[in-house]
Amino acid sequence: MHIALGLLVIVAVVCAVSALGRKLDLPVPLLLVLAGVAGSFLPFIPEVELNPELVLVGLLPPLLYAAAFRSSLFDFSSNIRSIGLLSVGYVVFGTIAVGFVVWWLFPEIPLAAAIALGAVVAPPDAVAATSIARRVGMPRRIVSILEGESLVNDATALVCLRAAIAAIAGSVSALEVAGGFLVAAGGGLAVGFAAAYVLTEVRKRVSNVAINTSTSLMAPFVAYLPAEAIHASGVLAVVVTGLVMGFKAPSMPNGAARQSARSNWDTVQFLLENSVFLLIGLQVRAIVEGVQDDSLGAGRVWLGCAVILLAVLLLRPVWVFPATFLPRLVPSVRKAEPEPPWQAAAIVSWAGMRGVVTLAAVLTLPADLEHRNVLVLAALVVVGGTLVLQGFTLPVLVRLLAVQGPDRREDALNRASLMQLATDAGLGRLAELRRDTDPPEVMDMLKRRTQERGLAAWERLGRPESDAATPSQGYARLRMAMLDAERTKVLDLRRGGQFAHEVISEVLERLDIEESMLDAALDELDSSDGGGGEGIARPGGICGHLAAAAEPAVPPGAFCAACRREGTATVHLRMCLECGNVGCCDSSVGRHASLHFHETSHPVMRSIEPGEDWRWCYADDLLG
Repeated sequence: MHIALGLLVIVAVVCAVSALGRKLDLPVPLLLVLAGVAGSFLPFIPEVELNPELVLVGLLPPLLYAAAFRSSLFDFSSNIRSIGLLSVGYVVFGTIAVGFVVWWLFPEIPLAAAIALGAVVAPPDAVAATSIARRVGMPRRIVSILEGESLVNDATALVCLRAAIAAIAGSVSALEVAGGFLVAAGGGLAVGFAAAYVLTEVRKRVSNVAINTSTSLMAPFVAYLPAEAIHASGVLAVVVTGLVMGFKAPSMPNGAARQSARSNWDTVQFLLENSVFLLIGLQVRAIVEGVQDDSLGAGRVWLGCAVILLAVLLLRPVWVFPATFLPRLVPSVRKAEPEPPWQAAAIVSWAGMRGVVTLAAVLTLPADLEHRNVLVLAALVVVGGTLVLQGFTLPVLVRLLAVQGPDRREDALNRASLMQLATDAGLGRLAELRRDTDPPEVMDMLKRRTQERGLAAWERLGRPESDAATPSQGYARLRMAMLDAERTKVLDLRRGGQFAHEVISEVLERLDIEESMLDAALDELDSSDGGGGEGIARPGGICGHLAAAAEPAVPPGAFCAACRREGTATVHLRMCLECGNVGCCDSSVGRHASLHFHETSHPVMRSIEPGEDWRWCYADDLLG
């Protein structure tokens, strides 16, 4: 009964604080930590003991799987060098460096135990960094690197921790540590790929939505448990399985099962990732009380913990800046990966929030270890300090450095273009399948509905200040009102008992499916319309600049000369229709097409990407 009540309270607090954070536009993870800290000192709240096995086996695998499943395998592989330098190189560097700092501060603590604490505090949290990164609108490459780092760094840290604990118990050689790394990495990769293959084949053959979704929920443990059983890295196995399954999922049959799995994982991820931050806060009172009688003295302990936190904060930029710029002294690396701006390295350096894995890992230290409570407190100070200091100041840093996140206009144009390509492919397939016996009205209906979906994507580019609703907006809002009336009628008939319960339920389910599709469409339209920020231009419009614009020929092998001169990466190419200057899009680092407009006042450019022929008027904010 007490356990059930505790779970109910945790879920209720998570939901309430999450809603409050979204309403106040504050970081939800940090609010939950603060709520947990306050709750830990309330006399009527019992002490919550964090079971490390519950976190490392019960919470970490599904959290990592959910994050990996939603990550891009292409982005991960494209940034594999940067991710490797952070998730392996930085973790090993931080483990050793922090270990020696701890040993210098507290010589009474064995070096192996100090190294163990270094391994515990080395990896940034998989949830905190990316949730805040996406919230503040960082560039996608930075978010991809932080996501990739947080997926793999726990595996490195746990292997280092395992070696340090073995050294505490006896002696361990460098050869044994290296062998442990190889077994953990190789075994984790092998088990991860094997689990992904088996689960993919099973889900392809299971058409039942409930069974298919249940198989998806089993996936992280199907990968984690066998890997741990052979002393490989269960964390790495889970990440590999999640990346592969996420890449394969869109091509699997049974759209209803994919939608069900996505919805269920959204709920699981929401509850787990927010609950862990609340649990972090709830540990504070017990950990603080545990060091009051330590022989090192309270003052010395707290001062040492503050120095350890400072070391953690400083060591990350000490690693990140050289790891970012020194490899680019090699011509082949510089050619493959142009040098990023220093602002990007600064943001990655400061995005190092630690989380619940750090607390769970430190609790695996031997119970009879001398000054164990001091190490636990140091881990708590690092977690709390990084979450508060870096979590609250990271958005400010992004704004101060004027780092541009994804451009909403560019994204809207790309979505519309991609939807148009998909629409054309569908209509092409319809033309191939058409037979003379097919009713013309059916063909017309299919074409009309397919084309309307493509046109709706272009309509989402409408100006936010436009008073007139687009056809898609008008359809969605009117259809929602109709569905409300239809549902009311069905519920009235249910009370009358005129139809069987199964019939009523089936009709209501069909109405719910259509309403959920309209809800998603309206949410997307509202997000495109609102916010009072930079507008998105109207589609298919015309203005004096667009009407008068010339159509110069696209030069063969076009490139952004400014990007090459500055050594920055080009995402898409745009060409000025007045002078023919070729510049990069607003999603690129240099934003040279927009810069050209501001310097010359040449109003109209066009996309010169393959298959795109749309034009843009900067002066009138209009798509033509």
